Parts: sequence; C-alpha cells; structure tokens
Amino acid sequence: MSAPSLTPSKTARARQAQPPPDGPPPPGGSFARSLKRNLTAHGFLIGAVLCFAFFAWYPMVREFLLAFQKTDQGEVSWVGLDNLRTVFNDPAFWQAWRNTLLFTVLALVLGFAVPFAVALVINELRHGKGYLRLLVYLPVMLPPVAAVLLFKYLYDPGYGLLNELLGSVGLPEQQWLQDPDLSMLSVVIASTWMNMGGAALIYLAALQGIPGELYEAAELDGAGLFRKIWHVTIPQTRLILSLLLLMQIIATMQVFVEPFLLTGGAGPEGSTTTVVYLIYQYAFNFNNYGAAAALGLLLLVLLAGFSAAYVKLNRAENE
Repeated sequence: MSAPSLTPSKTARARQAQPPPDGPPPPGGSFARSLKRNLTAHGFLIGAVLCFAFFAWYPMVREFLLAFQKTDQGEVSWVGLDNLRTVFNDPAFWQAWRNTLLFTVLALVLGFAVPFAVALVINELRHGKGYLRLLVYLPVMLPPVAAVLLFKYLYDPGYGLLNELLGSVGLPEQQWLQDPDLSMLSVVIASTWMNMGGAALIYLAALQGIPGELYEAAELDGAGLFRKIWHVTIPQTRLILSLLLLMQIIATMQVFVEPFLLTGGAGPEGSTTTVVYLIYQYAFNFNNYGAAAALGLLLLVLLAGFSAAYVKLNRAENE
C-alpha cells in the first residue's frame, strides 16, 4: 500500500491562490482602528497637550491681551498702545535693559567659559570623576533661596568670609552688594556658582563622546593642549556649545531670583534692576498689570527674534 501524497492537489492550490472575498470595512475607518489600538498612548498625549496648553499657551495669550488692556476697579477696557507708552516713558526702563544686557554679557564670560573649563579638567582626570561630578552638580541641587542666602553671608561687609579673606592678606575690604560698581559682578558670581553644574555635566558628556583617535592624530601632528582644544574639542562639541549658548542667553535675560534676594531687586542706585524685576514692580508694587504685560511682551518678542535668528543661522551653516 503506497504512502499518501503530501503534495496539495491542483484544486487546493487554485483555491489558495484566489483572493479572499471583499467584505465591508470595519466601522470607524482607519483612524478609529488606530485610536483603538493606541488608546492609552493618545490618553497620555492628550493629557500632556492640555497641561501644556493651560500652563504655557494660555498665559502667553493672556499676557498678549493684557498688554493692550487696562483694569480699573474690576472693569477691563482696551487702551491700545498706552501701556507701551507708559513703559517707554519710565526712566527705569532703559536702565533695566542696560543692567540686563550687562548681566547677560558678564554671565556669558563667566557662566559659559567656567563650566566648559571645569568639564575639560574633569575629563582629563583618571580617578575620582564620579566624586567630582557630584561636587560640581551639588550647587544645582540646593534650593535657590538657600544658595543665594549663602552668598549673602559671604558678601556681608561686617562678618562676611570674603572680606575676612581679603583682610587676612592685607587687601582692603569691599562693599560687594552696596557698591554700584561691584553689585552686578557679585550677582553674576553667585548665579554662575548656582547654575554651572548642569552645563558642566552636559559638556563632560559631549567630551567623552569625542573619539580618542582624533587626539592621537593631533598629537602626532605636534599639537599642544590649546591647539587640541581649538582644533578638536571645540569643533566636535560645536552643536552643544551653540545650544547651551542660546539657552544661557534666554535664561540670563530673565534673571530675577539672584538680584531680588541679594540686593533687594533694585540694588544701590538701581544698579541691579533687571527687566523681570521691573515687570515684578509694575505688577505687584504698582498694580499696573497692563504695563507689566507690555514689558513682558517686549521681552518675549526680543527673545523670540533672537531664537529665530539663531535657528536660521545654524541651519544655513549646516547646509
């Protein structure tokens, strides 16, 4: 008796080759099927979008409207450009912008270069990198108020540690926060110490991603330390450097906590009055929310224009 054949018959092969009959599409269409498959993901996404809209988009729209409105005894009226005229005619307006730009420049000189130098030093060490990373990032983990109060103690003209150190080496004591010429620099030093930890770790991560062969090739060409930094390190970390530069400019233009707690906001002779502190004064000291919103809108437009120019230049350079 012969064994049964395992080859399918012609009829079975023909039946398998025929396409299945077209049936009615499932109700709801492709979007409904996709929504059903990803219902949880869409739920999380909708929640995130709603939170972002409520806490980010709505305040920006509300500020834009307030910039052209005036509230008097609960009654809101449109005043056009009157709030902008009030802001421009304030003598403190231009001083606040000058102080803010000065703070930004000083913060870039110190706060942009110091974290990069710290990252370079840590990257060259063979031992204790984890401990040094923790030590550098420790100021970021401190509450900002506690860190600022620590520097207020250091700057105290009577019993401050800095003046005691100056006196121990025979140098004259300084009025760090009371001198108009030193108050802004003192605020910048405190801000740099408080915020450099995050940037230093980002730089360190970028440095560790540079191939060692590039440094070896530079050494074979006779490059020294500074030439290796200029021709290898900086080009390889250019994207991170430019991104953090943009973020630092945006952050320093909105400085408020450090001058407010160290010098009371205005400082001696208004030397630490910043744009955000002037917004705070309009809103909470003068109860002029329209002028505060108008000044905030000017700051928003300036930073948005700077960001757009940065993106355009960066895109043109990459192309």
